[in-house]
Amino acid sequence: MRSNRYFSIAVCCLIILVNSLSAQETKSQLEAKRKMLEKEIEYTSKLIGKTRKNKSATVNEIRLINSQIKTRKELIETLRTEIKALSRNIEEDEATIDRLTKKLAEVKKKYARIVYFAYHHQTAYNKLIFLFSAEDFNQAYQRLRYLEQLAAYLHKEADAIRKMEKEKEDELKNLNRQLEEKKALLDNENLQMSRLEQEKARKNQVVKELSGKEKQLKTRLKQKQKEAERLNKKIKDIIARETKAKTGKKYVLTPAEKALSANFAENKGKLPWPVERGVVSETFGVHQHPVLKYVKTKNNGINITTNKNEDARAVFDGEVVSIAKITTTNKAVIIKHGDYFTVYSNLVDVYVTKGEHVKVKQAIGKIYTNPDGQTRLHFEVWKGKELQNPSYWILKR
Repeated sequence: MRSNRYFSIAVCCLIILVNSLSAQETKSQLEAKRKMLEKEIEYTSKLIGKTRKNKSATVNEIRLINSQIKTRKELIETLRTEIKALSRNIEEDEATIDRLTKKLAEVKKKYARIVYFAYHHQTAYNKLIFLFSAEDFNQAYQRLRYLEQLAAYLHKEADAIRKMEKEKEDELKNLNRQLEEKKALLDNENLQMSRLEQEKARKNQVVKELSGKEKQLKTRLKQKQKEAERLNKKIKDIIARETKAKTGKKYVLTPAEKALSANFAENKGKLPWPVERGVVSETFGVHQHPVLKYVKTKNNGINITTNKNEDARAVFDGEVVSIAKITTTNKAVIIKHGDYFTVYSNLVDVYVTKGEHVKVKQAIGKIYTNPDGQTRLHFEVWKGKELQNPSYWILKR
């Protein structure tokens, strides 16, 4: 029975410890996520600032603002989660302080009674009376032992009270620190809410400015669609060529290509970004045009806006199977990774050659910056002839 009791106590202690470590880990993760989102917002703000220097509203600015708004909302949610977690910790600390206060009061009350008793027996005169009033030597010895134990007990209780007071003092300091931290998080949340409203207002302003340029927007959109169609055709032709043998039969991967393909697949969600730093300004799939009503656009990959003079880089080891010229300022590099292909488009200069084997993060070309000052890389991922959503393959930032 006793062993079962000890086992239950041990299990309870272990659960409390695990929960405490889990809560701490969650707090650390939330702080790391908040800092990462704040850095991303800061970087996007700089990109938007560079776009505004041209004094003309652009569709890309709207897309960047949309990305900023999305990140800002995620930051606000992270802050709210932090505040809730901190509020729970504060409640627990307040309950702990309350328990310590009550326990300390009980111990001090008990200690005061013992001290009062000891005061009447620990003086030299009273101590002698107490000892000499014993019936025999053995009883006198026992009384002497009792007085010594009483003194030791009082000393021990005094130490315990001091430790409890120190513990309570530490808990109060921790509580005050957390209250300050909560106040800072609440202030940050209010600040982010204010900036979110400003970004929404700026977006509406840009949309309004661009609404009067519908003709130019449609012309530019048709040009982009033609470029996308040419790129798509070249990609399909390259993939068809690479997945078929010269005899026309289906191409069979070599053992090395199978290993590379499997390795690429295993790294889904872990691939580095195709730029050192950037913001996804347009995601994969079909989207409503930010300005033109009843017009939808399709993106076979993702568009990443970055700084001027940035390089595109390979996301994995592979072989360059094509360098396609889409326009005079838009070149595309296609890299094969076994059964997978990655596409890097909107390059003005290319640093690699067809047939070259490249390594992960190797620079493959310089990204084109248009007259509006926008530097965007178009990035695609294919598995054979099947399009993939690149956002599922690269690291989440």
